[in-house]
Amino acid sequence: MLLPVVIGLLVVFIALGAVASVVVSNRRKLRDRYFAVIRSKGAGGGGDDRDKTLAKQRADIAKKLKEGSDGSQEKKKDKTSLRELIQQAGFETPISRFWMYSAAFAFIVWLMLMLLTHWPMIAKVFVTFTAFLGMPKFFLKWKAGRRQKKFLKEFADALDAMARLLQAGMPMSEAIAMTSREFEGPLKEEMLRIYENQKVGIPLGEATLMTARRVPLPEVHMFATALQIQSETGSSLSEVLGNLSAVIRSRFRLKRKVQALSSEAKSSAAIIGCLPVLVTLGLYAVRPEYISILFTVPKGKVLLGGCGFWMSLGILMMRQMINFRI
Repeated sequence: MLLPVVIGLLVVFIALGAVASVVVSNRRKLRDRYFAVIRSKGAGGGGDDRDKTLAKQRADIAKKLKEGSDGSQEKKKDKTSLRELIQQAGFETPISRFWMYSAAFAFIVWLMLMLLTHWPMIAKVFVTFTAFLGMPKFFLKWKAGRRQKKFLKEFADALDAMARLLQAGMPMSEAIAMTSREFEGPLKEEMLRIYENQKVGIPLGEATLMTARRVPLPEVHMFATALQIQSETGSSLSEVLGNLSAVIRSRFRLKRKVQALSSEAKSSAAIIGCLPVLVTLGLYAVRPEYISILFTVPKGKVLLGGCGFWMSLGILMMRQMINFRI
């Protein structure tokens, strides 16, 4: 009886993995085309042809940046490879070692379930499978999100500092090196990587594009694009950096305003999500025999599982309704 259920779950997981791999492949190709547009050089013809080529490249870059920073549903579905996710989280761990850590964590969870719980075997297998594939990636995404927030918090000040250094006559590479010495955290690490890559012969625009892969923020893409265009056209980089810093500060102000306006909706959603759990615990404390039917009778377990599923779906829907992206 248990074997068909396990086989069915494995088939479902394999199908979901195949669909996810196709989506990841398509998104990766789109992202590669995006970076190819930014890296592309002007054609080596006459002056008019080169100007037309650069104008077309800048138009394509502006379009890609608009698509990447408009907070659309397509951006929400963007997937990254495991190697990129590890780099975005700030780790240099090889993928093989990541899977070793995931297997060790899943084994510990399996032992705890076998020793401390009396759950059905199918539930233990499902939890262990989630601990192996789900929790480590969730941790990486959480770590990458925190790192990006720390980076963006000081990025505007770093851009202002680089603009002032450029106005004082310092080259861009030395301005980046000075920024890596003055700031801390993820910003220091990424600026230092740009400077070291530039020292070993990688062009400054290409080194910044590598940072844009590790910190996939629209502001970093704009910074990389500004350096790439400046290397091709010789535009005023200090003015561009100053404008980009002003845009980042305006986005911060708008985010704080949106958070203040949506705080009431978030509180209401939290209360609605916690209310069934609190009511269940209250009934269990007052009359355990009344609520324990859900945990002992097979029909009660089915109803409890259905309630958990629909509550989770409702919480996800409320989260999407109040999760405003700027």
